[in-house]
Amino acid sequence: QVQLVESGGGLVQAGGSLSLSCAASGSIFSINAMGWYRQAPGKQRELVADITIDGRTNYADSVKGRFTASRDNAKNTVYLQMNSLKPEDTAVYYCNSLPPYLRWGQGTQVTVSS
Repeated sequence: QVQLVESGGGLVQAGGSLSLSCAASGSIFSINAMGWYRQAPGKQRELVADITIDGRTNYADSVKGRFTASRDNAKNTVYLQMNSLKPEDTAVYYCNSLPPYLRWGQGTQVTVSS
């Protein structure tokens, strides 16, 4: 089964940027849509962005205009560029298919200080 490894998180001040990556151990070419999810402490995991195999994207209202999802099917990798970060973006970020049927990776922690 495809394994997912997220990376690129860290600590950043409000207004800063981070670039996340999600590398899959197998091919994601057949997966129509890949999503970026996040889970803040005490909250349910939520979908923040998704990207289809042909590059169409959708974003949650809370991140629209600030986050950009992309994918490189040849490298089996999806990306999330996050700009103008806010403290409420603090969470563990995960990637998975949409809907999520792959095994969850360990995620990458994003912490935004005010």
